[in-house]
Amino acid sequence: MKIFQMLDKAIMRLEEFILSFSVIVISIMTISNVIAREIFNSGFFYFHSEVSKFALVIATFMGIAYAARKGRHISMSAFYDFGSFKVRKAMMILIHFVTAIVMLVLAYFSLNYTISEFERGTVTPSLQLPQYLMVIWIPLGFFMAGIQFLRNMWINIRVKDKVYLGIDAEDYNDKENSEIAEEIRV
Repeated sequence: MKIFQMLDKAIMRLEEFILSFSVIVISIMTISNVIAREIFNSGFFYFHSEVSKFALVIATFMGIAYAARKGRHISMSAFYDFGSFKVRKAMMILIHFVTAIVMLVLAYFSLNYTISEFERGTVTPSLQLPQYLMVIWIPLGFFMAGIQFLRNMWINIRVKDKVYLGIDAEDYNDKENSEIAEEIRV
């Protein structure tokens, strides 16, 4: 079990690094392009759009898995919030299961697309990089999100006295107002 915990922590750190790095790259490319274009009247960063697009795809699809881990994904919780503990527990198990299946199906289809991009040998317009290097992050993100949602489902099955939105996130309905206020401050 310790090996899995260490692996999980390493994957989480890698996800955090990838997400942070992607956002930083987007910022640097955008700001550099504006400075080059407006101040120096130069088109030196002709590739800024392409690099930003790469980083945006990476941040978006790797962010799905990270949001699932932290229980920070978008949810429509009107019915969920009014349910009893047992109803919320059952709904969370079902929601995580169905979402995991959808993510894994999307991973399959996007992997097929990535393979077709590889086989066609398409390249990006500016940098002439293989297109599959950008789209490989799509099935990877969907797959990791599917695994995270299965983990979220499993923790809800295993732990009987709490509802978890994510591995690292207990349901806010089960917390006292003072605990929620403390989390907001942190």
